[in-house]
Amino acid sequence: MSQKALLRRELLAARRLLTTEDVTNTASVLASTAAALPELAGARTVAAYVSVGREPGTHVLLDTLRARGVRVLLPVLMADNDLDWGLFEGADRLVPAGRGLLEPDGPRLGPGAVLDADAVLLPGLAVDGRGMRLGRGGGSYDRVLARLAADGAHPALVVLLYDDEVVARVPEEPHDHPVHAVVTPAGARRFRP
Repeated sequence: MSQKALLRRELLAARRLLTTEDVTNTASVLASTAAALPELAGARTVAAYVSVGREPGTHVLLDTLRARGVRVLLPVLMADNDLDWGLFEGADRLVPAGRGLLEPDGPRLGPGAVLDADAVLLPGLAVDGRGMRLGRGGGSYDRVLARLAADGAHPALVVLLYDDEVVARVPEEPHDHPVHAVVTPAGARRFRP
């Protein structure tokens, strides 16, 4: 088993120990801290995601951004694991999708819609002091980051995590991209490019 796979297994096991109350309380703290980040406070378009299970909660943040008039893009997982995008028009407009995910029920905007984002919230399991992010391993966001790089787009890349998921070192591969900031219940931390 690879170093990434071992770290993923360890982090997911720790998340399974969290209670629903832990996740709910953390979501409110993450939303207020993230919404205050200049990268999100000044954004006109944010590509985000709908948290599921024990992921650090995004629902409160999605509602906060939308209430501010921010255009919020949400991913729609395609058959090849790439991401299309749709607009977040409220929690009542989210529908169940494959793999336990929720996605917007409106029109699809195409994989290139993310190129308009001023900030991209990336799901993750860990980040290290260099800003290297460990994702779940499906490659969907690696494709998004490659698309942004190929287009010369430079949105702020932000990941929401629990405090203990900021680790000493994340194993990296050549295709991995560092993030600009991490938000945890303890606060926000930025990384130098």
